[in-house]
Amino acid sequence: MKIVDIKVWGEYACFTRPEFKVERVSYPVITPSAARGILEAIYWKPQIRYKIQRIGVLESGTHWSLLRNEISKRQSNRSPRVVVDESRQQRTSLILKNVAYRIQGRIELRNGETNIAKHLDCFRRRVERGQYFHKPFLGCREFAADFEWLGGGRNTGKTILPDASLNLPVGTMLYDTAYIVDPEHYKAHPEDRLTFYRQVNGISKEQKGYAKRLFFNAEIKEGWLVEQEKDCLPQSLFNKLTELEV
Repeated sequence: MKIVDIKVWGEYACFTRPEFKVERVSYPVITPSAARGILEAIYWKPQIRYKIQRIGVLESGTHWSLLRNEISKRQSNRSPRVVVDESRQQRTSLILKNVAYRIQGRIELRNGETNIAKHLDCFRRRVERGQYFHKPFLGCREFAADFEWLGGGRNTGKTILPDASLNLPVGTMLYDTAYIVDPEHYKAHPEDRLTFYRQVNGISKEQKGYAKRLFFNAEIKEGWLVEQEKDCLPQSLFNKLTELEV
């Protein structure tokens, strides 16, 4: 079986809705891109890609308002240094408190890889040992996540089943972000340019291009995050994501 199956939970979470520009407002549930990020934090190699199959809401949590000090400028190599005392702002975030999710993902091979068994085994062993490349987080890096292995349905206790009574419209939700190699676009659109690394013939090389975000209409149906009026996540968007990143 190519499915990895884990439970993740944390005291705080914030999966920011992009339509709110100044104040952070969280989606009511984890996004597929955030779920993928958790799996990659535990185990990732250039030879694999995670395809999120299902996301179940074990604990939906409660909304909680949080006031924090932030800076008004974005730090980068192209901009001058940021002096915190000159750029400090207070912003309110509407976050989630005490959440838990079940994430089921499929490992897809790429870059010429053929042995999927070793990656499945590595992922399982790292989860069971509590290992990770960097601490998984729930939307924002300061909101750390704990995790445990569920083994593709090996356990059948009610504690790992989503709340079947939970039905909620979510609206437009971020599915994932495609990083597209396009040097011409990079030159023509300085406001949109992006530099990132991509594996080319087994070697990590710097690439120039831009990012494109993919969205879908989402809802929570019987405890599972799905595409609106359907019973699963939009797998066609995953195919589009891989096509854009070729």
